[in-house]
Amino acid sequence: MLYILLIFFAHWWASLFFHTMFLHRYASHKMFTTGEVREKIFHFMTWLTQGSSYLVPRAYAVMHRLHHEHSDTEDDPHSPHFFKDVFGMMMHTRQIYNDFVAGKRTAASKFCQNLPVWTSFERFADHNLTRSLWVVAYSALYIAIIFYLDLSYLCLLLLPIHFLMGPVQGAIVNWCGHKYGYQNFDNGDKSRNTEVIGLFLLGELFQNNHHQYPTSANFAKKWYELDPTYLIMMLMDKLGIIRLVN
Repeated sequence: MLYILLIFFAHWWASLFFHTMFLHRYASHKMFTTGEVREKIFHFMTWLTQGSSYLVPRAYAVMHRLHHEHSDTEDDPHSPHFFKDVFGMMMHTRQIYNDFVAGKRTAASKFCQNLPVWTSFERFADHNLTRSLWVVAYSALYIAIIFYLDLSYLCLLLLPIHFLMGPVQGAIVNWCGHKYGYQNFDNGDKSRNTEVIGLFLLGELFQNNHHQYPTSANFAKKWYELDPTYLIMMLMDKLGIIRLVN
């Protein structure tokens, strides 16, 4: 079972890091600058770590910018305060995201500027066949380990999370980060800092801090708060891989 858990958490944190660093802090908020080649490397790594749950950066960024503009109102793409449960919120968010990917939904020009676009790669990474191959790969790896180590087939219950890793992480952040926890700032919405599980989400659950300072790369604002992703980004800045803006 230990090997299965190691695989699960390695996938979880690798996927989550590129989710928060590239999709959220770069694509959506431009908290740092980087070269064109490195941007494509980050894009590729986002696909490699998200696998079957790959999120197209340009669509993610536009939807996230709308979230900040309309936080916890009826125009928010994923406020938990308008849904009975997290699954209803996820399905609503999925439809809006798919519409942006397909070009069926548009947004004001201010939300569509300075987006990371790699059209040819997006077509490959977002293709149903590519996603299906990831599903087969995850399943084959689990089955091989179960057979080799004679583990319980209950391990297969983790596979749906692998298949939907990116959306699952986003759902936890949007649901918990706007319902549970404490507020450092009165910023007009219902965002919260969910400290109890914040480290498990690499700083993403400092939602109240982030909504108060949406362009700040450091989501931690109090002495007792810690944003692990920001620490890694500081190291990347020192190494010249990125240049932090704020």
